[in-house]
Amino acid sequence: MKKKILVVDDHPVMRWGYMALINEQSDLMVSEEAADADEALQAIERSKPDLALVDVSLDGMNGIELTKHIVAQHDDVPVLVVSMHDELLYGERALRAGARGYLMKKNARTEVVDAVRRVLAGAFYVSESLSERILNQFQGRRASGYGNTVETLSDRELEVFEHVGRGLSTRQIAEALHISPKTVESHRNRIKEKLAVETMPELLRRAVQWVEIESVA
Repeated sequence: MKKKILVVDDHPVMRWGYMALINEQSDLMVSEEAADADEALQAIERSKPDLALVDVSLDGMNGIELTKHIVAQHDDVPVLVVSMHDELLYGERALRAGARGYLMKKNARTEVVDAVRRVLAGAFYVSESLSERILNQFQGRRASGYGNTVETLSDRELEVFEHVGRGLSTRQIAEALHISPKTVESHRNRIKEKLAVETMPELLRRAVQWVEIESVA
């Protein structure tokens, strides 16, 4: 019997791509697809997939938060997170949220099937560099990568930080994340404290630089 995969991505073209790759396999099939967290949670209740393939960047609740919900409510459904973002930051967050693996989108075409099979078999799937970083941290040694400041941001704060770097206004960020403008301002103030930034222009500069680094990673 084929293993059932739920694909969660807000881009129809990406969902189609995953479906094409997975449905070619004799042992796998995409049983459901979802564009956001609400659809994903409903799909899990409806079809009980064997694995959820979740993108980090979703409208509303992001993929990291969705992973936490899936793990809490459906601990028998392993999660494999995929993202365009650098694994040295988002990969660790995904694993801390309970994901069983993290895959960069740029490698998805050649690796997603293998990653899905490994997670279904009960193993973790991460790149060699991420695995080495985690082991180094476990042994008490810091691996190279992003500085402490960005790593100290919460998942929601990191989302706000990224949107600031993309030039969104407070109201636009609030609409994108489905939170109030006041909540956006609170997150932004905490970000400034954690990054030791005093002014909004400086925060904007830091955020823009970070987004530029992410875009070429």
